Order: sequence, then structure tokens, then C-alpha cells
Amino acid sequence: MKPPPFRHHAPRTVDEALGMLAAAPGGKVLAGGQSLIPLLNMRLAAPPDLVDINGVAELDTVHVGDEGVRVGALARHARVERSVEAAAVQPLLGRALRHVAHPVIRNRGTVVGSLAHADPAAEMPAVLAVLGGTVEVASVHGRRTIPAAEFFVGPLESALQPGELAVAASFPAAPPRTGAAFAETARRHGDYALSGVAAVVTLDEDLRVGGVRAGYLGIAPVPLVLDLTEAAGPRGDWPAAAAFVRDRIDPDADIHASARYRRHLTGVLTERALAGAAAEALRRARD
Repeated sequence: MKPPPFRHHAPRTVDEALGMLAAAPGGKVLAGGQSLIPLLNMRLAAPPDLVDINGVAELDTVHVGDEGVRVGALARHARVERSVEAAAVQPLLGRALRHVAHPVIRNRGTVVGSLAHADPAAEMPAVLAVLGGTVEVASVHGRRTIPAAEFFVGPLESALQPGELAVAASFPAAPPRTGAAFAETARRHGDYALSGVAAVVTLDEDLRVGGVRAGYLGIAPVPLVLDLTEAAGPRGDWPAAAAFVRDRIDPDADIHASARYRRHLTGVLTERALAGAAAEALRRARD
């Protein structure tokens, strides 16, 4: 299938890109194109303008510091996935990226593009949400930083306004005595997950459970984040935490899985991910 006609714009700087977006408020940004191009080819989207930011070299960055990992809008999934420095500061990022589609897709698709696409079944939105990360957006009127809790507003709908460009996403560093784990189940590896969970467990100075958070994909219209600290208790009762989750989620049924199966599966994945995150937190605390 062929996409509908559109005007192609190829900026070389962020300012040029913002000017083009301001002049074409109905336009779309093209980065990796792994989501947008299929939508165009199937005629599910017909923007009159495409602003292709692949020539904006200043957006192709991955900055790792003590505060976390800042990923520019052109950083490909594969680059972030393979970054040893990023994994040392925030291991959850690379672990989740290994589940994103297939290697050929990860070689082209971008982390920030996945966030801007706001698919509730995608891995990166859930990771950003559970970590309390942010998205930096820019327009000709200035820049603003949007917390993950406010960025995802509905299925395939983000808080980006017409004329705005998501220029970077920031994933906070893992605190001391903290472990993370990611688990999902799909019909085939690379397919969208039937359910998935990104788990973070933090131990206190006495090596008892001090904080538990889990971010979910594939079971709600937006990434769902639950605080499971009280449900798990100081000793880490992971079956109780999983039961708490099953009682509070309301997944939809579709051709791939019933709501009942998704609820059960989410509980299984929760228990597995929390146990893995806690084990890592204990190893880090003893190192």
C-alpha cells in the first residue's frame, strides 16, 4: 500500500524543525518511522506534512550521569539497549528494550518516538512511568518538561500539543539498594505483550522492603503504575502483592486473550518480576 500525498520537510537543526512544525500544525514528526510509516501506508493517518528530523544531529544523543539517562529524540532503541553506561545507572531501561519488537526494528526505531506514540501496549511508556521519568518538549514558544504521569493521556494520545517536538526523555538513576526487573508475555517474541510489568524494589538500611512500584503495559488505556509497598510488606510477600494487583486491574478482552486470562497472567508476571527485583536489590546492597 502507498501513503497519501504529503509534503516532506528535512530540517538540519532543532530550531528549523520547530519553525516547520509551527508552520504546519497538522504535520507529523518522522524519526524512526516504525509506527508512523505503517499508519501512513494503511491510510490510518494522513498528515499533510512530515517533518523528518533524521538530519538533526543534535538530537542523536544518549547522556548518562549521576542523575540518570537522558535520551535524545534520535537515539535508536539498539543504541540505548547496548549502552553499558546506561545499564549501570538504570538497568531497567536496557532490560525492557530487549523486549521491543525485533532487532531490525530496534536498529531504526527510537526511544522517544515510542514514548510520543503512546501505545499502552509498548514497553517504554511503562518504564518511564514506573521510574517517574520526564519528557522534554520544545516549540517556537519555548520548552517544557512533562512528568510521565501527565504525558500519557489516552491510547495513542500524549500531552504533546500541535507544533511541539519531543526532544528528549529522562530516566532517573536507580537509588541505592534498589533492584529492577522486567517481565512480559507475548504470543510470539516481538509481538505486543498480552501483559507486561516493570518492577522496582528498594530495601531500607536493615535490608527490609522499603518501597515497591510496578508499571504495567497492555492492561489499561495508559501505562498503569501501582505502589505495592503496603501489599508486599517489609518482608516482601510477593504472592500477596500479586493478589493485590489482580484485584485492582480491569483489563480488556480482545482476540488475543480474555480479561480473565490477562488478570491471571498479570499476577503471575508481577510475582516473578518483584522477586527478581528484590533479589537484585539485595545483591546491590551487599556489594
